[in-house]
Amino acid sequence: MSITKAWYRKTVVPWLWLFLPFHALFVAVSTWRRRRFLSHPPTPLSVPVIVVGNISVGGTGKTPVTLALIERLQALGHQPAVISRGYGGKGPFPLSVTAATSAQSCGDEPLLLAQRSSVPLVVAPDRNAAAAEVLRIAPNTTVIISDDGLQHYALARQFEIAVVDATRSVGNGWRLPIGPLREPVKRLASVDAVVVNGAPTPAELHGLSHVYAMQLQPQGWRRVSDDAPCAALPNGRTVAIAGIGHPERFFATVSQLESRDFDTQAFADHYAYSAQDADALGTYEVVLMTEKDAMKWRGLAAASKAYYLPVTAQLPAALIAQIADQLKPSDADE
Repeated sequence: MSITKAWYRKTVVPWLWLFLPFHALFVAVSTWRRRRFLSHPPTPLSVPVIVVGNISVGGTGKTPVTLALIERLQALGHQPAVISRGYGGKGPFPLSVTAATSAQSCGDEPLLLAQRSSVPLVVAPDRNAAAAEVLRIAPNTTVIISDDGLQHYALARQFEIAVVDATRSVGNGWRLPIGPLREPVKRLASVDAVVVNGAPTPAELHGLSHVYAMQLQPQGWRRVSDDAPCAALPNGRTVAIAGIGHPERFFATVSQLESRDFDTQAFADHYAYSAQDADALGTYEVVLMTEKDAMKWRGLAAASKAYYLPVTAQLPAALIAQIADQLKPSDADE
């Protein structure tokens, strides 16, 4: 059993107790960092910041939430910009990301955001450096969305959104490395909104007044090589691959959409695909993947037989109203 699978069982698998000393160290360091920043809050930026993150390791659906938030804020008259850590990217940082930037430079999720949204986007491990750069290149920005960064307390923020996967929830409820959590479950009570990806709402969230349901809607298959939409996938031996935090979610979606038999192959989150990986799938005539995986498959010889599935997040109107109210300037600002 992998450590990730062990984390998401409801009770602690016995061999995880071997990590108890490291767990104690992680809790001590993370608690100290949070208290240090909260006792000396960072200086707010010139525009409000919305952080979209989570308290657990692995994919929960933050990127689709960020994309949906961009669209809704634009509909309200805002000019949003995005900052991100750029996980897996080599920089140099801070790096302004466009649709033409390579995934190797900026990371897969920022490239996906840039290609889908076309808003100003800067990546850097130091989120304040990313924010300063995005305000320099886009001075008309009215709100910054931080894709991830809930635990990056050096960044001042006006609104926090924690995304939780309905199926995996908070796992066994323990922090790293015994469990999947970066912060304790009680942290969810202090964020402004908890967005649950899927249904039903996990029992751990019952009693919280700021929980919103969200569903991901598939938008139809597209060919990786040229982004052309496909009315129907070609016939042939098929494999579904996923280098995301929760591959099983994607495989379940493929099962719902396609009646064909297919094999599955899971890779590590943010996996950097190579020509060798594509060659290893040479016996397959159809390769299905997430949009995030497609960012690193373009340019590979096998891209012509690869297809990806874009998804969109449906955010409830009540959440957007709460955010809009929070972003209104106070009397002191007017």
